[in-house]
Amino acid sequence: MRKRLSDFFKDESGLTTVEYAVAGALITVAVVGAFTTLGGSVSGTILIVDGVLPG
Repeated sequence: MRKRLSDFFKDESGLTTVEYAVAGALITVAVVGAFTTLGGSVSGTILIVDGVLPG
């Protein structure tokens, strides 16, 4: 029984999928946060450029 438990805790075969899911979630949160934070600034810059360019 002790060997089975030891083997179970040492098995990392399914861990890779969980790691990718956590990394993907963190990247998604970072991208959403960046767009939310920089959204107004980027919008203001585009309006300034639009006002300067002719036509």
